Amino acid sequence: MDFLYSLMTPDLLLLACAALTAGTVRGFAGFGTALIYLPIAGIVLDPVAAVITLATMDVLGPLPTLRRAAPDTHRGDLARLAFGTLLALPLGLAALFVLDPDIFRSTVSLVSLTMLCVLMFGWRYSGTLRPAAVFGTGAAAGFLGGIAGIPGPPVIFAYMASPHPARVIRANMTFYLCFYDGAILAMLLVAGRLAPEPFFTGLLLAIPNMVGNLLGAALFLPRYERVYRGVAYALIFGAALAGLPVWGTGH
Repeated sequence: MDFLYSLMTPDLLLLACAALTAGTVRGFAGFGTALIYLPIAGIVLDPVAAVITLATMDVLGPLPTLRRAAPDTHRGDLARLAFGTLLALPLGLAALFVLDPDIFRSTVSLVSLTMLCVLMFGWRYSGTLRPAAVFGTGAAAGFLGGIAGIPGPPVIFAYMASPHPARVIRANMTFYLCFYDGAILAMLLVAGRLAPEPFFTGLLLAIPNMVGNLLGAALFLPRYERVYRGVAYALIFGAALAGLPVWGTGH
């Protein structure tokens, strides 16, 4: 496992801490894994390896929470999001394969900061969330998920206009992100870019990520939703700033 040995112990510890923190936020907010983990991972990993570790740990980390979320899902929306993602994800991956690491880090951090602004200032999608809009959202999420590993922002932004209750939106986000992780790993495998070293690193990181998911889900109390939101915003902001290449080059 030369790849693991090439990651100095502080680097692996940094990734584990990022995985734990991201999982905790995912557990109580239903999103945020990539927004927190990827800006940090981009410091020590190349773009494709960072996305592989994220998708591997993230497809496993939320599994304990899926059973509880399943009854609240809206299957029609999930199907439309998934179909749109499958069509656009290969285009995003094609761009990722040729992306400069510093540009990747900048893109991830700027997407995270933009999403943070959307959430903090309450910007809303004002259109009706018709089936075609949900499909288009899935396509946008698929492309962004391919090129930057962050499929969540378009879905979150669209769901701000959704008539669904919060528990349905949270459940759909949880299931959609698991689907995305499985889809991107499958496409990377088909493209011959699913390197075993970052994949096994992602398996290791799934442990702290799963612990974080369980911890976040256990901590979640609806009456403290504003507190959780504030904590998530602060963590996303810190990770996005830390991931900017102005602080130094990645490995």
